[in-house]
Amino acid sequence: MSTSILHTESFKFIDEGEGEVLILLHGLFCNLANFQHTVDYFSDRYRVIVPFFPLLEMPLDATNIDGLVTYLENLTEHLSISNFIIVGNSLGGHVGIEYTLKHAHKVDALVLTGSSGLFEKDRDSQGIPKRGDYEYIRSKTQSTFYDPSLATKDLVDEVFEIVNNRQKAIRVLSMAKSAVRNNLSERLKAIGVPVMLIWGENDCITPPEIAKEFQRLIPQSRLTWINECGHAAMMERPYIFNELLEGFLRSIKQTA
Repeated sequence: MSTSILHTESFKFIDEGEGEVLILLHGLFCNLANFQHTVDYFSDRYRVIVPFFPLLEMPLDATNIDGLVTYLENLTEHLSISNFIIVGNSLGGHVGIEYTLKHAHKVDALVLTGSSGLFEKDRDSQGIPKRGDYEYIRSKTQSTFYDPSLATKDLVDEVFEIVNNRQKAIRVLSMAKSAVRNNLSERLKAIGVPVMLIWGENDCITPPEIAKEFQRLIPQSRLTWINECGHAAMMERPYIFNELLEGFLRSIKQTA
């Protein structure tokens, strides 16, 4: 199914379906298409919104976690939505946690997959991939997935273009550093909504021990693994991911 990307002066996003609202938040090198399978699966019975974070266009002093939380606040106000479930991958999970801590009355539940916020392997030491080295960038892009063939040439080319554009690379690095500085370990206990952790067993960016630590620190959390899956479960194992997400959504309705 093809989806339409909506543009306003301030926002770019997908908005499909009607009913209870799911907000899907992408990661650092991702785009709206990464959640395509999830949009297709749920938009016949939910209103599914996928914001496009303007990571590469934001003012440099706002290119941080707080800047993305503000962007999400402004978008939800623009759309006049006040109660929803957040599903966040990688950096999107980090933003989802911060938003939930700040606006607990608006978030009914939170789903994290490969979320940042505690520690990301090599992110704090390496920053962004080496500029100009296509094979290195291809290798780093492949490491996102258990199945390296999912790192298509188009995807590698997109990452290569970003890291070789000085202004874009500066913003990626600024955002990555912000995520490292913004460690959530002391604040996760304050999350009071149901939380589902859907994690790839083979995630080498936010490894399994990170998922276990999230589960330990978040009071109402449950953890489910997807075998033979890396950092972007909704892309690599979309059918399993969607079934697990649907089961979680069903369970919180039953206990509401």
